[in-house]
Parts: sequence; C-alpha cells; structure tokens
Amino acid sequence: MSIRFRFLACLAVFALSGCAVIPAEAQAQASGAARDAAVSPPLNHLSLSASASIEVPMDELSVTLAVVREAPEAATVQAQMSQVMEAALAEARRQARPGELEVRTGAFSLNPRYAPPPARPAPGYTPSIVGWQGRAELHLEGRDQRAVASLAGRLSGLSVARVDYSLSRQARERAEAQTTREAITRFRERAQSYAEQFGMRTYTVREVQVGMEGGPPPYAQERGLVLRAAAMPMADVPLPVEAGRTTVTSTVSGSIQMLP
Repeated sequence: MSIRFRFLACLAVFALSGCAVIPAEAQAQASGAARDAAVSPPLNHLSLSASASIEVPMDELSVTLAVVREAPEAATVQAQMSQVMEAALAEARRQARPGELEVRTGAFSLNPRYAPPPARPAPGYTPSIVGWQGRAELHLEGRDQRAVASLAGRLSGLSVARVDYSLSRQARERAEAQTTREAITRFRERAQSYAEQFGMRTYTVREVQVGMEGGPPPYAQERGLVLRAAAMPMADVPLPVEAGRTTVTSTVSGSIQMLP
C-alpha cells in the first residue's frame, strides 16, 4: 500500500468518526478557562456576622480551704494534716448533695525547710534540713451558695485559700441557647437587609459558623481576693459571699449569596 493511499485512508476515518484535531495550544487555553471558572468566586457574594449577649448571675460558688502545718519531722507534718483533713471530709460528706454541694480533695505538698546558709559557704556545702512544711487543700463547690459558704465556716482547722464564682453547666447551656437563637435571627435579618440594599430580592446561605464566648474570670483573681491559708483562720461562722453577674455571648458568622 502506497504512502498516499494510507494518508487518504486516515483522512476518511477522521471524517467518518466526526473527530477533529485540536491544536495543543487551543487545548491548554480551554483547560485554563475551565479552571478559572471553577475557582472564581461567585457573583453577589457577601460575608457578615451577628452576635447577641445576655447578662446572667453566676450561680456556682467554689471555695478552696487549706491546712498548713510545720514540724521537725515529715511524718509528724503528714499525720497532723491527715487528722485535720479526715475530720473535715467526714463533716463535708454528710452535707454533700450532687450538683448543689460537692466535695473533693485538692493539692497536697510536703517540702523541707533548710537552715540559712553561712555567709561564706565552703566548697561542697550542702544545706541542712531543719524542718518540714506541708499543705493540703479541700474544695467545696456547688449551686447552693449558702450551703457552701456555711460549710466552709464550720470546718475547723482549715483556712480560706481561694473563692471563685462561675456559671454552672445548666445555666451556661440555657444562656447559650438563648443567645444563639437571637444571634441567628439577627444574622438572617441582616442578610435580608443587605440583599435588599444591594437591589436583590433574597439570599441563600453559603456557609455559617456559630461560636460562644464569655463567662467570668476567676472572681478571686479579679477582685484581688487571694487569701492565704495562714492569714485567715476560719471561725464557726458562714463565709460572706456575693456572686455578681457575667456576660455570655454567641456569634454567628458566615457568607451568603444574594439573589435577584
């Protein structure tokens, strides 16, 4: 078969199949246009956010009590702290109620006390231990603030180390549910208003995020009320407390497609 015949046969096959040869440059241009269309942002796209806040009373009180003891021997310090903690735990457990007044032990430490070093210590000088100091904590917390404060005042041998206020899980969930509903409503109203101001009739949501924030900082730190254990021995009187309020905020942010 001659070369001319084979060439004519190939042309006939292309004609019958309806195929056309597209130059490589045209293929690259078409591919680039399709890619640009895929990544180009849609028209009439708008990002916005809305938030809602509410003030709520802090309904949970947490009181940290501590016992501090010193003695020449570590075993003596530990025994003295254990005696105080066991008596306090026995009394606290009798008053405990889930969610209303809960009791748990906290940090425990036992550290040596060293003699002051000489003015000019010799090479290889090692300070000598002259005694031991220990500290143990007991935490009272719950929504019944009056009961927590009353119990904190009755536990002998312990001192107030810290007072904190916070929102209980139930109160926070209720506040977040309310503020989230309000924030979503404001987001929708704002989206419709913006669409109309741009001459559009309506909109559709493309993406949206909902976030919550707020809550009280530790009340004791905020008010400078960090009371050291050795500085405030407890008497058999209730601890005076006032919780105050905090702010819970929900924010809805996202983007919409405005439609004619």
